[in-house]
Amino acid sequence: MGYGDELMATGIAKIQKQKFPDRQIVVGNFKKKIITQSIIFLNNPNIIMDPKKIDKNKAVYFVNSHPGNRPHINWGKTVKGKNIWNFNFKPTPGELYFSKNEIVYAKKILKDSKSFWNKNYNYKYKGIIFIETTSLKINDPRMGFKHVNKDWGHQNWLSLVEKLKKNYLIIQPLHKKSNKYNGIFSFDSDFRQACSVMKFCNIYVGPEGGFGHAAAALNKPGVIIFGGWITPQVTGYDFHDNIYIDIEGSPCGVFSHECDHCKKCMSKITVSMIEDSIIKNIYKEIVVD
Repeated sequence: MGYGDELMATGIAKIQKQKFPDRQIVVGNFKKKIITQSIIFLNNPNIIMDPKKIDKNKAVYFVNSHPGNRPHINWGKTVKGKNIWNFNFKPTPGELYFSKNEIVYAKKILKDSKSFWNKNYNYKYKGIIFIETTSLKINDPRMGFKHVNKDWGHQNWLSLVEKLKKNYLIIQPLHKKSNKYNGIFSFDSDFRQACSVMKFCNIYVGPEGGFGHAAAALNKPGVIIFGGWITPQVTGYDFHDNIYIDIEGSPCGVFSHECDHCKKCMSKITVSMIEDSIIKNIYKEIVVD
């Protein structure tokens, strides 16, 4: 599973634990009785990863979520190279539990980012924007086209950064496929470390995916670029501004090739649209029941 799938699984686990406090909850492949081990579940009191910690005398709830059974996909209608979405699914904001060391790490990164700002500007920034512009899996031989079809494009991100960087402190976590941008603060990290930094930012801006689900788990505003590949009806959160293009063919779900429909959808999302949404939502207060 991807981190986004696992974060959605924590939302399911949270609801089950609220309904049935005595249940033991595991995530994985129910048919094969394989329990998922994930950094997303670290420190989560609702989820058991170690089979040795399961009490055989207590009920177990199995969140059956794995690469062959993701709840947001309609497996009965999905065809080769194209996902069909399950419109009966809607994610509940998940959970992330950080260690003390992760919080210390995040605060250090925030301190470094503010020092970066102060070296470049002699005035206060208006807010802190956490951005992700490129998927780590964009060249993946199996699912790379999915991320190509969800890619807003380097030139758009470059133009957005140029518009915002003199008024907002922009923080970007880096991985080996990241595009780098001048005038913003970037840092190397793994996913959990990046999310711990997001916790102290005002807003997340980026494509639909793992960081969008992390923003929901952290009760952060988000400007989520959906394009036309998947719809926020299925994997979006109502408190985020989900930028979805609903034209003929949307949501297409194609992952076998580069999709002209998805290109058309992304071309309809302008830099000004994203800039305006950031300004509108950056101070939005998120309250989740």
